[in-house]
Amino acid sequence: MTGGGQGEGATGGADAVGSWIVEVRGRLADPPPRALAEAAAPAGRAAALVPLYVEAGNLWTVLTERAAPPGRTSPLAFPGAVLAPDEDPWAAALRGARTEAGLLPRAALDLGRLDEAATPAGVRIAPCVAALPATAVAERAEPADAAAVSAVVPLPLTALAAPQAVERREVELDGRIRELAVFHVGRHRIWGVTAALAGSLLARLGLGGPMTADGA
Repeated sequence: MTGGGQGEGATGGADAVGSWIVEVRGRLADPPPRALAEAAAPAGRAAALVPLYVEAGNLWTVLTERAAPPGRTSPLAFPGAVLAPDEDPWAAALRGARTEAGLLPRAALDLGRLDEAATPAGVRIAPCVAALPATAVAERAEPADAAAVSAVVPLPLTALAAPQAVERREVELDGRIRELAVFHVGRHRIWGVTAALAGSLLARLGLGGPMTADGA
């Protein structure tokens, strides 16, 4: 799907709201997002923000690249945070987006949730999808965790649906060998839980694509 109201983003008026925001909300709500049992992720809970905005008539998202030693690159991840006691996932996702990507909470509009996922360490991730105006991405604040995040990376969803290359890689997790799909988008890599969340987003929006990685 493409974003209605070119360049208008989440606050671009009735036309924008009547097109892509309403459509995305409907796609996220039906069928309802799948929740994991607590036993499936015993190491606690976290939330990730999956931002969406319109630029040049297309939907874009925002990911972060963690700081890495010289000569190495880190896989991209959606910004997020571990839930504090009694904290709502939406509040934690906004907090993480502010800390890691400099995205301000007042600009975000709650669109719904994706299926929950779990990390190899057993952390249960609640993916919260948000609409943002394009100006909020262009004029984001300095991330509070700038030392840990080396780059904030806006990407069109079309790039996620058609990565440059897909690599199958065997890794040892929890004492057993698992095969993960690593997606190369330009110079960036996406794998693990982030690839699973991106695949869930693309499927919900009817964009298809090869994002069917093991979420472990």
